[in-house]
Amino acid sequence: MAPETGRRRGWFRFFVATLFAAAAVAGQISSGTNNTTAAVAVNVGVIVDMDRADFAGQVWLSCVEMAVSEFYGSHPNYTTRVVITARDSRRDDVVQAAASALDLIKNVQVQAILGPDTSMQANFLIPLGEKAHVPIVSFSATSPTLASIGSPYFFRATQNDSTQVNAVAAIFKAFGWRQAVPIYVDDAFGQGIIPSLVDSLEAVDARIPYRSAISPSATDDQIGEELYKLMTMQTRVFIVHVSPDLGPRLFVKAKEVGMMSAGYVWIITDGLTVFLPSFHPSVLRSMQGVLGVKPHVPQTQAVLNFTTRWRRKFQRDHPEILDANLNSYGLRAYDATWALAMAVEKAGAATYFSFESDKTKKYMVGVSRNGQNLASALLGTSFRGLFGGFALEADGQLRASAYEVVNVNGNADRVVGYWTPPPAGELTTRSSSKVASQLGTVIWPGDPGAVPKGFEIPMSGKKLRIGVPVKPGFREFVSVSTDPETNETTVTGYCMDVFEAVVKTLPYALPFEYVPFAKPNGESNGSYNDLVNQVFLGNLDAVVGDITIIANRSNYVDFTLPYTESGVSMVVPVRPDGSKNAWSFLKPLTWDLWVTTFLFFLFIGFVVWVLEHRISKDFRGPPSHQAGTSLWFSFSTMAFAQRQNLVSNLTRTVVIIWCFVVLIIIQSYTASFTSLLTVQRLRPTVTDMSELLRKGEFVGYQEGTFVVGLLNSMGFSGDKLVSYNSIEGFDSLFQARENRGCV
Repeated sequence: MAPETGRRRGWFRFFVATLFAAAAVAGQISSGTNNTTAAVAVNVGVIVDMDRADFAGQVWLSCVEMAVSEFYGSHPNYTTRVVITARDSRRDDVVQAAASALDLIKNVQVQAILGPDTSMQANFLIPLGEKAHVPIVSFSATSPTLASIGSPYFFRATQNDSTQVNAVAAIFKAFGWRQAVPIYVDDAFGQGIIPSLVDSLEAVDARIPYRSAISPSATDDQIGEELYKLMTMQTRVFIVHVSPDLGPRLFVKAKEVGMMSAGYVWIITDGLTVFLPSFHPSVLRSMQGVLGVKPHVPQTQAVLNFTTRWRRKFQRDHPEILDANLNSYGLRAYDATWALAMAVEKAGAATYFSFESDKTKKYMVGVSRNGQNLASALLGTSFRGLFGGFALEADGQLRASAYEVVNVNGNADRVVGYWTPPPAGELTTRSSSKVASQLGTVIWPGDPGAVPKGFEIPMSGKKLRIGVPVKPGFREFVSVSTDPETNETTVTGYCMDVFEAVVKTLPYALPFEYVPFAKPNGESNGSYNDLVNQVFLGNLDAVVGDITIIANRSNYVDFTLPYTESGVSMVVPVRPDGSKNAWSFLKPLTWDLWVTTFLFFLFIGFVVWVLEHRISKDFRGPPSHQAGTSLWFSFSTMAFAQRQNLVSNLTRTVVIIWCFVVLIIIQSYTASFTSLLTVQRLRPTVTDMSELLRKGEFVGYQEGTFVVGLLNSMGFSGDKLVSYNSIEGFDSLFQARENRGCV
């Protein structure tokens, strides 16, 4: 019996242990079931375009799904769980997006909607969300007009376009451009940026002379027609704000028509810039030198790790897609989903996540019971996301953040600067706070090294024809030479230097070419009047040279302000200079002054003798001695070498006055004599034109000038007029006796 009793006790212990183990497992299962039941599912809709060529819809949806998974992985104790339901907006179809939102609200009863892609779709969804008290959280709709709706149920988890226009204006300020033409898509997305863009450019003294609106459905021919219209305008700076579908076609066409050449400036907004990595290399080759702005993504370890996880997940979920790119909108979608999950947890008890609706009315939209609380919770949500600090303003707009300025070079975009929002509001060359006065090195279209002026006289491929006079002599003002080997014409001279210096100071480019006014053999094709007349006839656009402004010419053409003195001058022979001879030392003073000075020397000698001969022994003695001493004393004052002792104070006073007079005479004589010996005094043989006319002298004039007409009007006959065309010819007229006269 004992062994049997032992076996019974063993089975009893095993049964009890098994019972306790089962009870423990049941308790754990019951506890887990209770926790799962406590996590309330909250439906959230996502509306994205799944048919985009760049697969952006799939990219953004994968970011939303990752955000939900990673959020609740980090917060396992939260009592709510966001459940994603996605809908396809189908190629930016506004009606389809609205229908998808209606389906999500009425049938799925979503408590919030992430999306849609575009501003036009958001414009339709906002009233629907407001009616149903369902928050619309967009991470890619950027039009400023959406904020003007003022709906408390619209939240923008991306940058407003009114922020990036300040970065564009900072670029204008850095390069000093004064005009721009915006090229924008003609819908809510494109039109919404224009008012903010106008205000920002006006703040930096730039204006918009023309606006180019392109239909979203425009054909390549229609795009080309608009570009040809822009080519006829003076402005060469274009701000492109179009969709990623329209942008590549626009730049390919711009390259085709020649608008990606030197002198043009293209600036694209973030609506295109963030999609540059997904553009085909052929499109990027058409965009060389383009500047762009896009939100600055801090390259933190969190962003790098997320990018790695996203690539792994996306390749696993979409193995057929090989060239998808994660852009800033994907990061915005991640942060927006994270913020929405936090707001859902804050919004309240599970019983409130439901709709009030009248099921008898088939087409009526219900109202979310907790929509207002969820909207308030979103406004109060702040955290550190992939883009940095996430916080919404009171109007549901995301706070402004920094922008990158990029330059398309090769098959990628290169960062050349940063723009920080106010209070700094400046361009920097680095992501630090150090402010720079300009961007880094920029590669420009057509001419990588030259900064475009942003303004150009449209010539449709035609340059200004600038006529220049051709003459064999007097090349200091205008010189035209032709290379005999290359047949290339070179125009130089003072007039050309002045003209080209003025052109360089213009705020726009002025293409021109010099056209020598010459015959095929290189000789002058006529007079200056004939050259000026070519402008009046329209054969030339302008003339540059040593051309005098006269009334007759001003009746046909306009002149600039003169940059040198002009007029008619007379050059005549001079009389021989006979001043340099043995008696030239007498010429500084006139004969009257010489005689007067000599008599005064005698008079001063006599006065000194009268005053001193009775009291000074130096002036006593025989009469001849007294006379000689007095004259010697008087004339020695010229060199202040007098040695006689003066006793009388009256004599001393007279001598002091006389020495002062002598000093003045000596200094005047020295100056006049020095001038006579060093400065040539020209004495013209003729001083009046009437004298030449009366004597019948020959008169020379520069060939081709207006002077011949002036001389004829004064009465000079043609046989007395001789032309010259060089310095050598000018000199020969004076050397030849038969042609001596005036030039």
